[in-house]
Amino acid sequence: MEIDKVKDPATVKLHSQVEMGSMELKSILGYDDQGLVAAPEKKSSDEAPLKVLYSSGSGSFNRKVMRNTVVHSIRTVVFSSRLNLLMPFGPLAILVQTLTGHHGWVFLLSLLGIIPLAERLGYATEQLACYTGPTVGGLLNATFGNATELIISIYALRNGMIRVVQQSLLGSILSNMLLVLGCAFFAGGLVFSKRPQVFNKPTAAVNSGLLLMAVMGLLLPALLHTTHTELHFGKSALALSRFTSCIMLVAYASYLFFQLKSQRSLYVPVDEGEEIHSDASDDDEEVPEISKWESIIWLTILTAWISILSEYLVNAIEGASVALNIPVAFISVILLPIVGNAAEHAGAVMFAMKDKLDITLGVAIGSSTQISMFGIPFCVMVGWIMGVPMDLNFQLFETATLFITVLVVAFMLQEGTSNYFKGIMLILCYIIVAASFFVHIDPTAIQDKPPETKE
Repeated sequence: MEIDKVKDPATVKLHSQVEMGSMELKSILGYDDQGLVAAPEKKSSDEAPLKVLYSSGSGSFNRKVMRNTVVHSIRTVVFSSRLNLLMPFGPLAILVQTLTGHHGWVFLLSLLGIIPLAERLGYATEQLACYTGPTVGGLLNATFGNATELIISIYALRNGMIRVVQQSLLGSILSNMLLVLGCAFFAGGLVFSKRPQVFNKPTAAVNSGLLLMAVMGLLLPALLHTTHTELHFGKSALALSRFTSCIMLVAYASYLFFQLKSQRSLYVPVDEGEEIHSDASDDDEEVPEISKWESIIWLTILTAWISILSEYLVNAIEGASVALNIPVAFISVILLPIVGNAAEHAGAVMFAMKDKLDITLGVAIGSSTQISMFGIPFCVMVGWIMGVPMDLNFQLFETATLFITVLVVAFMLQEGTSNYFKGIMLILCYIIVAASFFVHIDPTAIQDKPPETKE
């Protein structure tokens, strides 16, 4: 006992010295009493050699890292799809236009060259949607998909091709609402055939209301002109179109604020389908293959290249109409929007097959809403600035087709579910519309006259 009493002060002193030394060592190493808790501080201490590496002899190292990143990005985007085998048709179309000027071949080659570019545009937007979320991702996909149509429209307006602008924009709306949405519902319904796919019904209702407002904006100038009840014949419909376009632009800006800021909770995707799957499978689906800035750069490059080929495509429309003996209305309303909407088409189908139906609706219906509430009024205002009498008088046949299409799609979306049968119905409706425009000749289009005079 006495020995223990003698040893206790020394032991206590020794332990205190050890603890003081260990605390000094821990403070130096950045550790805590609970173990390796302060890992971030250690990471910051490890960053010093890296900074020295980057600052001193890091020139070749940075170039090597950058080169590997660029090679990986090109390999992922350019060489990961079999459709990219069609990419050489784009430069070939420019070459044929430069050497021969054969409009039929230029039209066909441009058509084939845009398809893989538009599909890659949808892929890049899907990668960006992993960082931005489904609401902003669908809006981005619709925006980049419609950039081609807007550039084509501005170019056509500069050349006075008003009817081509009207018909191509109308065809883009019809293609998105019937063909793109129909193929997405059909593909998603086949993958998930055991249960119906669910989407956010309030979002679809808001988009349907905006589309009906756009139909009203297009219908009234057409009725005013057709019934010959204008106060100033030939001028009142144009003035009404410009005033209505301003109202529609204000409504679309209010819709964007409502969607992104005011009522964001209304646009939260339905997670009923995700609750069935495990968290591991969800994490695998959400992992992007390229970074956010790589997605933005690829979106810019692909949009610019698509716009260049679209210009050649528009210039070859009249020659292709004469060579193929097809009305310009059919080319403008059916063929041209199919190519322009290839990005939305591929993106909507891919999202539907992954059970991300809210993004599918944001791509297809959101794109139609953007064209009808922003694209068409924007072209009217651009025509006003250019001195071109671009108006909302889309003729009764075309406006009635749009009105019936909006009603059919609104009834399809009112339940908030989708399946492959609804997709088949929408695709068959588009076939009926395509057949109608194949036998329809616009009397105001000069380009429809050459096939008749040729005979």
